[in-house]
Amino acid sequence: MSSQFPILVAIAPLLTAPICALLRGKTAPWAVTTIASAYAFYISLQLLLTVASFGPISYELGGWAPPWGIEYVVDLLSGFMLVLISGVSTGVLLFARESVTKEVPTSQLGLFFAAYLLALTGMLGICITGDAFNVFVFLEIMSLSSYALIAMGERTDRRALTAAFQYLIIGTVGATFYLIGVGLIYMMTGTLNIADIAARFPEIEGTRPILAAAGFIVIGLAIKLALFPFHIWLPNGYTYAPSIITAFFAGTATKVSVYLLIRYIFTVFGVNYSFQGLELMDILLPFAVLGFLTMSAVAIYQTNIKRLLAYSSVAQLGYIILGIALANETGLTASIVHIFNHAIVKTGLFLSVGCMFFVVGSTYLKDLEGIGRRMPITTFGFVLGGLGLIGVPLTPGFISKWYLVVAALEKGSVIGYGLVALLMVSSLLAVIYIWRVVEVAYFRDMPEGTVKEEAPISLLVPTWLFILGSFYFGIETSFNVGIAKAAAAFLMGGA
Repeated sequence: MSSQFPILVAIAPLLTAPICALLRGKTAPWAVTTIASAYAFYISLQLLLTVASFGPISYELGGWAPPWGIEYVVDLLSGFMLVLISGVSTGVLLFARESVTKEVPTSQLGLFFAAYLLALTGMLGICITGDAFNVFVFLEIMSLSSYALIAMGERTDRRALTAAFQYLIIGTVGATFYLIGVGLIYMMTGTLNIADIAARFPEIEGTRPILAAAGFIVIGLAIKLALFPFHIWLPNGYTYAPSIITAFFAGTATKVSVYLLIRYIFTVFGVNYSFQGLELMDILLPFAVLGFLTMSAVAIYQTNIKRLLAYSSVAQLGYIILGIALANETGLTASIVHIFNHAIVKTGLFLSVGCMFFVVGSTYLKDLEGIGRRMPITTFGFVLGGLGLIGVPLTPGFISKWYLVVAALEKGSVIGYGLVALLMVSSLLAVIYIWRVVEVAYFRDMPEGTVKEEAPISLLVPTWLFILGSFYFGIETSFNVGIAKAAAAFLMGGA
């Protein structure tokens, strides 16, 4: 059975999705979805443990040997991503049972959870497949279901429909760019197997079609991961989607596209071609810096707490891209670590906001005055999560920024020292936008007639699971930092 785990991790949620679509009621679709996600999480853990002990796993679909057949590959990085995605999904689903019934009509819950499972399938498939075109297939499965999930927020705000449409248009452009790039590579190599492309790449890396292919793929993935200035779809999508979808996507969707970018830059193109031939440092580094500075500043002026956190997510993606752009092992380690750390922290924060929405019915700051006294447990969890975004010691945000600072200093130039200063400025901006929420929550009076009321325990438990988990991974870093270091060393050495 364990020999089939690489295919089961993607096919289990895929086959469960149509079953969910046929189910009715509040409990059955949720229960089936949670079981499928938990099973994928279990398989992902087993795959990661196997890879850590025995090395990468290769699985041939239908018995067709690569490069002729589709190959699924699990190495440290893809195994790490599988655990992150399925783990966040399972944790969020624990929150969903009561939360989703308040935001999605009961008659649509079967379809809602079916779309959720398809999005999960797409994300897991992207991380495990070793075929460039198969990546596009899973990317579309993830994207199409994501559009539907965001649109289902229309019960609480009709703007969810325009947010979903905006995401559809921009996301389609990104996916098309990626597909054009893959087509050009196939024209030059005659293969779609990623490992086979990487082996043949040195022979063709100087050609114009390959230069165009690299450009299309990098820009397409930059759009999908919401890198500044291609981020325009993300704030509306996160703001108007149902609470659990915002939490799920914040922890996983953009991270999957970052994973793909890392895979192409370091596995397919190679370090030398990426940063000398394509000069990606000169392209990615300015966008990363502008992203984490401007988006942190924009977050300060938001009046909706979900939109504030959405702009914060774009800023945090800037940190991840900065680590990639530095083109050294420490920088890549920082990026991989922050993929994990930010996913845990931001999921916890959005679940905290989901608790507030469940009780108050709004995520606008003006409606959350005095929420710290009305919902003390929930609000305290939000504040602790905010410390992780700022990068206070003992939080995972501190670990990520520490490695980014070290990576910048390894450059040993004015640029390196300047980046350290800008990282400090960005952290100060994070203090300001988190403080805005603290000020509204604790230093303003509750509206007249408001009584102390907490979210149900079924919402608080998964929320605090992520908040406390973030502190655990900020103190005990052997898992997240250990795997990130090993994955970065492998990618840099094997490039």
